Amino acid sequence: MTVTIYDVAREAGVSMATVSRVVNNNPNVKPQTRKKVYEAIERLGYRPNAVARGLASKKTTTVGVVIPDISNSIFAEIARGIEDIANMYHYNIILCNADKKKEKEIRVINTLLEKQVDGLLFMGGTVTEEHVQAFQTSSVPIVLCATSDENGVIPSVDIDHEAAAFDAVNTLIRHGHREIAMISGTLQDPANGYARFQGYKKALESAGIPYQEDLVRIGNYRYESGVEAMKYFLGLKKRPTAVFSATDEMAIGAIHSIQDEGLKVPDDFSVISVDNIRMASMVRPQLTTVAQPMYDLGAVAMRLLTKLMKKENVENPRVILPHETILRLSVNHLEDKN
Repeated sequence: MTVTIYDVAREAGVSMATVSRVVNNNPNVKPQTRKKVYEAIERLGYRPNAVARGLASKKTTTVGVVIPDISNSIFAEIARGIEDIANMYHYNIILCNADKKKEKEIRVINTLLEKQVDGLLFMGGTVTEEHVQAFQTSSVPIVLCATSDENGVIPSVDIDHEAAAFDAVNTLIRHGHREIAMISGTLQDPANGYARFQGYKKALESAGIPYQEDLVRIGNYRYESGVEAMKYFLGLKKRPTAVFSATDEMAIGAIHSIQDEGLKVPDDFSVISVDNIRMASMVRPQLTTVAQPMYDLGAVAMRLLTKLMKKENVENPRVILPHETILRLSVNHLEDKN
């Protein structure tokens, strides 16, 4: 049978109120009384009812985290940063995978809010007007992580995706490339897909390179779409000399597609991307990429949420973390091919 607070109180010879104070770390309990209660808890194997405690205190010490794709290593690393800071501040995490489906994301958000989480982290998905409406009906703080809403209404922690893409393409330009293709994410995603596409276009424009629509293919951020996009570029009468991919995973697909044709990276094509997942340094040749600080995105987002939950002062609710270009072996100077 389930052990209750009444059983512990009777075993320890104290009131239920005293047991409650011990369980909730109230300092107004004598040390010897506290010791008796802890001994009774251990003997009986009592586990406090978190739901009941939450109803009484109006706090559940839980944070809901909505993750768009649990199989994506980017989000796994971000989640690690979230959990480390959550543990530091004694919060538990409820992690929900939404399969990159808007309807499921909205449903999961509402479910977590119904479970009376103390705060919510929405990670890395497209933030639509429907998302914003769901967030604004919440009575608990919300933080966006590795994404943002178009109007900057919701607190967020992210990188400057446009600047990261600009730097990646500019790296290719500095290496002498002018025929630069792009494997983009969906342009309906303003935070990641569209912003990185805009960074690509602006880098070309700043170098006086005309934008060519036939050098852009839209992928879905995954390996297979990188393979298919690169097959298209390989079939062009005038092939590009370099490819910028919006994600490492699509870039690795592009590299394998090039190699399947008996061609070499970077001898025949230079390839660069954004993210710096673990596989970027494992693939051969090692992938040159613009790194986003994935662990820090999660850690800083969780710290921002703790401040909001505790009603602490927050000077900047929209945090932009720095990115960094990691030069490896998938890019070379165009003249090196001659």
